[in-house]
Amino acid sequence: MKTVLVTGACINTGVAIAEKFAAEGYTVLFTGRNPEKVAAAEAAYRAQFPTVTIHGYAMDSLTAEGAVDEAGIAALFADIDSKGLLVDTLVLNAADQGLGMKIFESPLSDFMRVTATNVFWNYALAEAAAKRMKEAGGGSIIFLNSNTAYRAIPDRTAYVTSKGGQLGLMRALALDLGKYNIRVNAVLPGMIKTDRWEKNPDFYASVPSRFTPLGDVAEGADVADAVWYFAALARNTTGAELVVDGGNTIQLYPQIPEAVK
Repeated sequence: MKTVLVTGACINTGVAIAEKFAAEGYTVLFTGRNPEKVAAAEAAYRAQFPTVTIHGYAMDSLTAEGAVDEAGIAALFADIDSKGLLVDTLVLNAADQGLGMKIFESPLSDFMRVTATNVFWNYALAEAAAKRMKEAGGGSIIFLNSNTAYRAIPDRTAYVTSKGGQLGLMRALALDLGKYNIRVNAVLPGMIKTDRWEKNPDFYASVPSRFTPLGDVAEGADVADAVWYFAALARNTTGAELVVDGGNTIQLYPQIPEAVK
């Protein structure tokens, strides 16, 4: 029985990814920051997939001092080991969104927090998983990145920086881990119909990035399908990026209908 570990799988895209793997019969392990939300998500997953083994873990990416919570990562994998499970696929979905950060106003500590979570913490998780994958003869690590790694958006300097750095990390890991049959790839969503989309319909009705060449914005299931491709189908693919943004990245500027302007 194969096992997937999905970080940040209590809401939004993480849920869609966990559901995709559960539907395919994987043992599903997932993380979240809030213990109550993790417990609720675990109960919901088990009710939806009664024949699938599912375990949730509450953990933070950083310590109170802002360092990567290495002890938490060690405890996570020690518990997984104690259950006799091997993480075949690691999906690094959780992220610090770095919302509302403004140059000249936000402190450097905010910038450092976002990059520490999105780059350093993910590296530590990947390293822990890869050690076990190496002994098992292979595995798959998938970063949930963003098309903002290439196209910057306002007031998100730390987030954009972290996603660009994360792609460099992905390629470096793909090179170093290839000899162990460990594939490392990245999915780059654009705008996704998350709970923010549902809670702010007026804003998202006219936001420029919703006007994609395909005329629609990705749902969580679309991103989950891309993750599944790398995990289960892309046997000879590593160091690759798969963009899931309706074509937004290919256009110089969105084609906004006159009725919306």
